[in-house]
Amino acid sequence: MSSFRTLTCFLLITLMGCAPANNEAEPAAEEKSEAQDEQSRADKGRAAAAKAAVTSPKGPLPAPADVAAAPADAIATDSGLSYKVLTAGTGTERPEATSRVTVHYTGWTTDGKMFDSSVTRGKPAVFPLNRVIKGWTEGLQLMVTGEKTRFWIPGNLAYGDKPRRPGAPSGTLVFDVELLSFEAAPPQRKAQDMPALPAPADVAAAPADATTTASGLAYKVLTAGTGSEHPAATSTVKVHYTGWTTDGKMFDSSVVRGETISFPLNRVIKGWTEGLQLMVVGEKARFWIPGNLAYGDTPQRPGAPSGTLVFDVELFSFN
Repeated sequence: MSSFRTLTCFLLITLMGCAPANNEAEPAAEEKSEAQDEQSRADKGRAAAAKAAVTSPKGPLPAPADVAAAPADAIATDSGLSYKVLTAGTGTERPEATSRVTVHYTGWTTDGKMFDSSVTRGKPAVFPLNRVIKGWTEGLQLMVTGEKTRFWIPGNLAYGDKPRRPGAPSGTLVFDVELLSFEAAPPQRKAQDMPALPAPADVAAAPADATTTASGLAYKVLTAGTGSEHPAATSTVKVHYTGWTTDGKMFDSSVVRGETISFPLNRVIKGWTEGLQLMVVGEKARFWIPGNLAYGDTPQRPGAPSGTLVFDVELFSFN
């Protein structure tokens, strides 16, 4: 994540990137065109998702016969990712790491247990490709539209052999993924041309009246919610958020973009997975997320903000 961007998601999500600074303001006509392009991209994504929507199968989907290990005819990349094309695609171009993809997928552990599936939910998933586990970021760049591929993703490209995130599957994971559509990342806007929301007065450190959990996450309710139930780690949530580093620099905001964001809660940074389970619908909370629950003190992902991050989050709904 660099300073700002027009489209982000924490997938596995996990939030994140921006163009080099330029002192020239963008013409109003360009901004209008950009907004129209963004709307067009959103319309296309919704159309693809609607077209792919299916009646949810009942119960878990059976694991493939080769779930325990990649077969001899699978292709292995230098990273250790293995894949096999199940159905050839109709497209000719491939997504980039920054593309926004619309997919159907099902995931199993190597003992054949299904742990997640957009197919059983009857709704495709849409997310920026560089906001997910490394195996997905690499693997989907090998696909074309209409293709269905099976991936064997080793733990170091997924959630690890001993995940610290509650509920995350461990070790090698197997995914069947169908790429329904993708779109290029929207044009990056210059940071100085985007309105930065002022940092809260307590951005540098959690105040004395904040609550700190056993993990080190600190939070404070800013506005009480109207709901009574809390999301689960596997819930898909719809939120508005703004994020700052502890020196008061805003690095991302769905509020500035004027568009809420939805994502599976177990596909984002650990601090979000834990923190949003403490919220109810209608609530607005501030989180101080230490580096080990975010992107780390020295992130390996280019552009990711380092150290403790501060987020104001408003929870609109979850399912």
